[in-house]
Amino acid sequence: MLVTVKLFAFFREGRFIKEDRELPEGTTAGQVVDDLQIDREEVGVMMLNSRHCQFDRILQDGDAYAIFPVIGGG
Repeated sequence: MLVTVKLFAFFREGRFIKEDRELPEGTTAGQVVDDLQIDREEVGVMMLNSRHCQFDRILQDGDAYAIFPVIGGG
């Protein structure tokens, strides 16, 4: 299945901004994070087709998946 993955802020460093990825059926949002070697503790928000999702959400063909880091500041 083909899923568009978008990375934001420092997650892009050494990776990509947007990429269409061929993934096996049954792949979860968390597995994509793990495959990209992103620490789950650093993930602030994940959006699947413009809706908030969790690590256990199963991705579908044609999905748009965005991963944002935790943003700190004061």
